[in-house]
Amino acid sequence: MSTARVRTAFERRVRVIPHVSIPMSDGCRLSARIWLPDDAEERPVPAVMEYVPYRKDDNLALRDAPIHGYFAGHGYASVRVDTRGSGDSEGILYDEYLPLEQADGVEVIRWLASQPWCTGRVGIIGKSWGGFNGLQIAALAPPELGAVISVCSTDDRYADDVHYMGGCLLASNQLQWASVMLGYNARPPDPSVVGDAWRQMWLDRMERTPPWVEAWVSHQRRDEFWKQGSVCEDFGAIRCPVYMVGGWTDAYRNAIFRFLEGYPGPSKGLIGPWAHNYPESGVPGPAIGFLQEAVRWWDCHLKGLDNGIMDEPKLRLYMADAVRPDPGRQFWPGRWLAMDQWPASSVETLVLPLGRSGLLGEGDDPRSGSEEELRIRGADAPAVDAGTWGGHGGPVDNPADQRPEDGQSLCFETEALPEPLEICGFPVAHLEVASDRPLALVVARLCDVWPDGTSHLITRGLLNLTHAGSDESPEPLTPGERYLVEVKLNSIAYSMPAGHRLRLAISPTYWPWAWPSPERVTLSLFVPGRSRLDVPVWAGGPGAHEPPAHFSEPEEGPAPAHEVSGDEDASRTLRRDSATGRLDIELRGEHHMKLFDAGLEYNSSSCNIHSIVEGDPLSAFNSAEHEISISRADWSTRVHTYSTMSATADEFLLTNLVEGYEGDRRVFAKTWRRSIPRDLV
Repeated sequence: MSTARVRTAFERRVRVIPHVSIPMSDGCRLSARIWLPDDAEERPVPAVMEYVPYRKDDNLALRDAPIHGYFAGHGYASVRVDTRGSGDSEGILYDEYLPLEQADGVEVIRWLASQPWCTGRVGIIGKSWGGFNGLQIAALAPPELGAVISVCSTDDRYADDVHYMGGCLLASNQLQWASVMLGYNARPPDPSVVGDAWRQMWLDRMERTPPWVEAWVSHQRRDEFWKQGSVCEDFGAIRCPVYMVGGWTDAYRNAIFRFLEGYPGPSKGLIGPWAHNYPESGVPGPAIGFLQEAVRWWDCHLKGLDNGIMDEPKLRLYMADAVRPDPGRQFWPGRWLAMDQWPASSVETLVLPLGRSGLLGEGDDPRSGSEEELRIRGADAPAVDAGTWGGHGGPVDNPADQRPEDGQSLCFETEALPEPLEICGFPVAHLEVASDRPLALVVARLCDVWPDGTSHLITRGLLNLTHAGSDESPEPLTPGERYLVEVKLNSIAYSMPAGHRLRLAISPTYWPWAWPSPERVTLSLFVPGRSRLDVPVWAGGPGAHEPPAHFSEPEEGPAPAHEVSGDEDASRTLRRDSATGRLDIELRGEHHMKLFDAGLEYNSSSCNIHSIVEGDPLSAFNSAEHEISISRADWSTRVHTYSTMSATADEFLLTNLVEGYEGDRRVFAKTWRRSIPRDLV
């Protein structure tokens, strides 16, 4: 729920154009909603576009209106476009971020710039999908594009998205997200917009839209499939200023540091404590006046106003205070820091060797000859839930106390810290390891251990050891052979007080985040010697940066009249059968919304299950089920999807089902079954 103040008085009066049809060069037409200053035909304005497949007329209507109405009130034509194959737009959405989607975006920009109410300058804003394609469209360098704001996004579709991490298949979200999109893509257009063609468009979508998980699992290494749309391949292709925004509680924050380091053009970065949210409604708080900040960005780069925003620090980030584990944290205390560049001269590297007896930072001489080989066979059924990948700040998103999971890992721990330690950047674990199997993975977790023993997860990283040399050309391991590997943990800024201990936990299993290796693995770790932890440390002192006043005064525009109840991911349950060793992690969510202005009712429910039996990695099983109903007085539709994923030693096995109902009558059903060879995963 947003904590921003609703602002109703603006310098420009705003009117809303509910539906505009934008023609593409191949004859397809995309549907858009426009918030426009009333007098824009007489006093043209720049345009700001958000371009996503999440439906402007129902699913995102409540989120869109406060944002785009706010921009319009400040003198912009703010435009929400449904991508091809979604909402009331024509066509089929065959997968994420395809070249056709990007080309459509360039055409929309050109169309916006040519309108009589537009000055010819256009910006792109987007969160998640819209943050991705904003960068991708910018890399095509349309001349009308003046600036981008990319929120909760990535520059690398393979290494830093929902599909894979460190070459490990993300069991926690790959199938779940693909199943969500299977249901989303199966939703019908609105007959009040497209007329009698709605039914045929709906049937066509359900028939022709594939289950995307098949393509994702078919590409298990970093090949051209993933390089397409990954702007890290050539940051220099972008030709406009870019503002990168994210939060420490979100899965998408690493790209901000990489982009600021790699992009040669004008850029800024902002990282708060938030989950997968726009920062004006950021959870965990504190939320900030992000829409005011966005208007300043647009004013500078789309209107040419010299408001000083580019003279301010290049990067603002939130140094989060130490906190105890809390799955539903709503506020995270801390302070703002500012840096004029990244990498920052005020960040230094603290090197902590992995020593005997589980000590972290022990000063053993590796030439002393008394080496230890520490062995661990990972637990298939974890002792504690790892939390939600990319949650929205819900009541069960964050992981709990890590002590049970630490007990199933090899742990290395510092002495009690004599003074505060402030981590800022990417910790990296350098590990000398050997495996007794040709396929293996390793997970590294960094935890803050409180004086009473409570273990709070700071950050984590995964590595498929066959990818240690390359994500493009992985190689099977030679059992028993030693490898020095590098596990890069997700970026974080976290302040540990004196008296706390820093713990590094190592394991060869991490269900359900990482799909398990096909055989049980015994991992060997050699200490002391070359194994160490590199910790990026803020050395700029305890002082705080004072951000602009609007950071503490979040605002937004008014939303449509509506009624909402229910929360996504409202429950998360672990069921363990001690007799069989089976563990089920079940996530359930419900959402109900009535849009009184549109006379529309939207309901959705989901059930996602991650199941495994201790001692049997081939028992790993995921299922995802979704129902979505959209109706008004004289119209009722429902979509049901069910997807599963399992594996043998040699193949991944996928099933997907889509059903469509008009009223109580089933009008469509289709099932896909696919087996895909495992490729060193």
